[in-house]
Amino acid sequence: MAPEFRAIAVEGENETEISLADLRGERVVLIFYPKDNTPGCTIQACSLRDHWGEIKGKARVFGVSADSAASHKKFIAKRELPYPLLADTDRAICEAYGVWVQKSMMGKKFMGIERSTFVIGVDGKIEAILEKVSPVGHTDKLSKILG
Repeated sequence: MAPEFRAIAVEGENETEISLADLRGERVVLIFYPKDNTPGCTIQACSLRDHWGEIKGKARVFGVSADSAASHKKFIAKRELPYPLLADTDRAICEAYGVWVQKSMMGKKFMGIERSTFVIGVDGKIEAILEKVSPVGHTDKLSKILG
């Protein structure tokens, strides 16, 4: 079963509290990414936006990062993202899904979000996991899983 969560979903200028239980009966995609407006995350988000016609209607899609709702609003507006972003500021969702991990860059170790995607079925069970995905090609892999 997919870990339960509750978070603020930002869509455009709107904020709504949402939980996985609220979405039961719908297919859900959680796309975990490190940070709003960074190069890789922007590539990934814009690819999903550009291929939205292939994805919408097949699942409820949410981007998830530890950024604030205010940061998400700016990212959505700047990149014209057609899907909501979850503000996981306390990293509870990231930790529950095992994507808050130790990372390394140029010899320095730090904690951060591992770029991963979870597809959750209508019954609340995890159908597929894309781990350590590249921002380039992620959308194609997700489209194939969603059929």
